[in-house]
Order: sequence, then structure tokens, then C-alpha cells
Amino acid sequence: MKRHLQKAAIGERFPDLEHMRRKHSALFQGDPKQRVQTSIFVGFLLALYIFGLYYIGFTPLMLINGFGKFGIVVGAMMPPDPGSWENAFTFIKGVIETLSMAFFGTICAAVLALPFGFLAARNIVSNSFVHYAARRFLDIIRGIDTLIWALIWVGVVGLGPFAGVLAIITSDFGAFGKLFSEAIEAADQKPVEGIVASGGSRLESIRFGIVPQILPVLLGQVLYFFESNTRTTTIIGIVGAGGIGLYLTETIRTYLWEETSFIILLILMTVAAIDWISSRLRVAIIGARPV
Repeated sequence: MKRHLQKAAIGERFPDLEHMRRKHSALFQGDPKQRVQTSIFVGFLLALYIFGLYYIGFTPLMLINGFGKFGIVVGAMMPPDPGSWENAFTFIKGVIETLSMAFFGTICAAVLALPFGFLAARNIVSNSFVHYAARRFLDIIRGIDTLIWALIWVGVVGLGPFAGVLAIITSDFGAFGKLFSEAIEAADQKPVEGIVASGGSRLESIRFGIVPQILPVLLGQVLYFFESNTRTTTIIGIVGAGGIGLYLTETIRTYLWEETSFIILLILMTVAAIDWISSRLRVAIIGARPV
């Protein structure tokens, strides 16, 4: 009865719906074969998910016990306390070192990746071999995680922030190259055609036709990566690549939870400050209002 009333109400709101339902009944009923295929696919994904949980040894009891231990650790972290003024200054120095690594690594990676971005763009390089080689080279570099690059550079140049900077440069080089090439390919070609038609060279068409279009986009990407690298540098410091991550690892290893929470608080404050500053810079560069 309730369903009949619902259908009647729908019929009153959409008088042509019943006529369309009778005329195109197959569309409203759906394809039974498609439903079976969808059900099988969803069932397969669900079975795969359950098997994955079983394979890693997951149990609800393990999750409950983990949350209990996590609560104990969080309780041990309160209140945040560096232990001494000397430790506080050491941790602040580590945060400044982390910011320096993120800033220098991001800027160097962007500068080095810009020429490869042009080489990897189809609308700039007509030679398919050069274009393909540049793309694959960037894919290879980007395919290795920043943490792996940090381990590699620590083995090459030793422990310290220099290894961290090299890791950020190498990792971001591949990502910037891909993003820059996509921005270049998405640029409007009409200004380029106009410059060429008025007698400008190919280099001038790129300089005055493409670069002004892509520059705000590229700068926005660089700002975002600087934010991201501020957090990433904390992680690579754990493997000995300098920064605050080294102190964070040591405090966790020695169960100095109050000092650990103080370091985490410093990192959160730093990331929040970077996010606030970068959002204002995006307004000045791109002209968009911060969210």
C-alpha cells in the first residue's frame, strides 16, 4: 500500500514518467547481465579485501588492543615538555634545519626540472624520440620514493642535511618535470601563433606566449610542494638525512614521550604557519582567494 502511494505521488509530480516507463521499459528495468557482472565484481573486491585482512593477520581484538595502547602513549605524551631549555633550543634548531632543507630542495628541483618540462611537452618538442626519452626519464626518477632516495644519498654523501636536500631535489625533480610539462601542454596556443605570425622566433613565442600563461600555475605548484616537503623532510630525517626527524626518532626510541609530543607540536605549528603564508602567496601570484 505504501509503495503504491509512493508511485502515485511520483506520477503526480512527473505525469510523463509512467508513459516513458512503458515506452522504454528496458531502460528502467536495467540490463540483468550488467547487474550480474556488477554483483560478481563487487563480490570479488569484497572477497579480496577480506583475504587481505586475513593475510596480514588482522583481527578486531588486535585493533581494540592497539587503540588501548595508543591511548596509553597519548597519555604519556601529556603535557608536551622538552625537558630543558637546551633541548628546546636544539629542537627549534632542528625545525629550522628542516625548513631550510625543504626550501632549498624544492627551489633547486623546480629550477632543474623546468627545462625537462619543456622537453617533455608535445607542443614544444616535435621530435618524438626526445619527447619520449624525457618522459621516461622523469617517470624513472619519480617512480622512486623520497625515503628511498634519502637512503641512497645517505650512503653516498653520509649522514646530515645535505643528503636530505639531495633526496628532495631528486624526488621532486621527476614530479615537477611531469607537472610542468602538463601545464605547458595545456597552455593556449593562440598567443604563440600570433607571435609567430608577427615575425617572432620560436624562442620568443615560448618566452612571451607560453611562459606568462604557465608561470602562476608553476609557482602555485612550487608552493604546494614546499608545504609538502616540510612534512616529508621530517620523515627522511628519521633515516639520518638531517632535520627534526632525527631528534623525533631518538625520543621515540628512548620512550621520551613528553619530548616527542613537544617535537610534534613544533612540527604542527610550523606546517600551519607555512600553510598560512603559502595561501597568502597564492593570492598574490594566482589571484585566487584562500579557502
